Amino acid sequence: MAAMIHRSILLLKSLWSKAYILLTITALCWAGNAIVGRGARELVPPVALAFWRWSIALVLILPFAWPHLRRDKDVILANPRILILLGILGIGAFNTLLYTGLQDTTALNAMLVQSAQPVLILLIGAAIMGDRPGWRQFCGATVALAGVVTIIGRGDLSILWNLRLNTGDLIIGAAVIFWSLYSVMLQRRPTLHPLSLFAVTLLVGILVIAPFYVWEILSGRQIIAQLGSWLAIGYVSIFPSLIAYLFFNRGVELIGSAATGMYMNVLPLLGAGLAILLLGEELYLFHVAGMALILGGILWAGRGQAPLAAAPAKPVDLSGRI
Repeated sequence: MAAMIHRSILLLKSLWSKAYILLTITALCWAGNAIVGRGARELVPPVALAFWRWSIALVLILPFAWPHLRRDKDVILANPRILILLGILGIGAFNTLLYTGLQDTTALNAMLVQSAQPVLILLIGAAIMGDRPGWRQFCGATVALAGVVTIIGRGDLSILWNLRLNTGDLIIGAAVIFWSLYSVMLQRRPTLHPLSLFAVTLLVGILVIAPFYVWEILSGRQIIAQLGSWLAIGYVSIFPSLIAYLFFNRGVELIGSAATGMYMNVLPLLGAGLAILLLGEELYLFHVAGMALILGGILWAGRGQAPLAAAPAKPVDLSGRI
């Protein structure tokens, strides 16, 4: 038994240093997040799903995070702005908007709109970190965003011309912008233990979501007490919350935000496949055309970048961020 436990610990330590394995697991967890958000939309209102997701995650993580929070107290108090910003962007805004958007669009569309993340991370990172994208990055970003427009417009230019856009797609587009900002700003986080940072940003996000949850309840939307509701909340509380956030932020630490963003293009591909298999959603020609443009733009933009294994442009906390 002791030998088995020892091997398991060594395996976990080895896994913690392999960015692309961690990010692949992250992509699977987050793909499932969109599937559950769409599938449970009649049972669990969007803000309720976000609120209970993060509240349960905080309760689960707090016993493990508490010793580190006590140790990191001075660093936390000295860096309130960046911690609050990360909590608002990554916890409070992104998933609340994602679940809200999934009320009015398909999980397939949600996954494909999220394909814009790598290019947005590249461009926002260049703007915030002071780098300037070359012509390849600019052209690649333009092509990729054209793919997103194709998906949002459902291949019909008249939809864009007459401003008859799907509300859900637009909301998810806003969520993608918030997540891209979060991904870039992770490189400016203070040197904290991963669990300290996770717990603090969870608390900030829950406080941001709480007033909207109260408003949702007062408007008459409440959780339907069924097994499917509790299973949905349980899934999003553990897999895309605890596991995926820890692995994603570790990936940013190991290979930087730009490389992580580029690799995470597997997310919409996995999510699209799951949406078709599990929810019976249909794949249309405009989906294929949009994805082709997005992939082409990302590959074009990436040709002018450093290799994926390159270190982040700025030093980060090597103790293992969330």
